[in-house]
Amino acid sequence: MNKVERDLRPEGPAELEYLDGEYHVVKPGAYVVCAVTGVNIPLEVLRYWSVDLQEAYATPAAALKRLQETGHTPA
Repeated sequence: MNKVERDLRPEGPAELEYLDGEYHVVKPGAYVVCAVTGVNIPLEVLRYWSVDLQEAYATPAAALKRLQETGHTPA
């Protein structure tokens, strides 16, 4: 990249509204934070979230753990 070009990709955390099967970007960013593990999840690999809790999860295991903790699924 030369000094005339700019990297227009958003940096920092994104703010999302989690919907059924998709999400809406409220504030652009590069990642969201897993509600269970605290790891950054790049938006291009985000696959797991809860519409009811409005949280993102890094893995299916993290999603299941949170849903069990909150009583949204059998333990």
